[in-house]
Amino acid sequence: MLSNNNNKKQKSPKRRFLLILGVAAFICFCIMGLGLIFWDKFPVGFDKTQRTIFGVVILIYAVLRFSRYLRKDPDEVDEA
Repeated sequence: MLSNNNNKKQKSPKRRFLLILGVAAFICFCIMGLGLIFWDKFPVGFDKTQRTIFGVVILIYAVLRFSRYLRKDPDEVDEA
């Protein structure tokens, strides 16, 4: 039978909190970036091209930030 890795050590409360905080920040940045791109009456003084560029930059930042968070820490070692 194949063994599952369900018996891994549970994440610490600090690690779980940081995961929730990271997901919340990712969602907020995505909403802000998409709002800049698609919401015509977004309350900023940019023209359409500047808003689109800034929105794309914010979306890229959100993805890079979240992917950096998901990388495994070097001090975490698999005990398999």
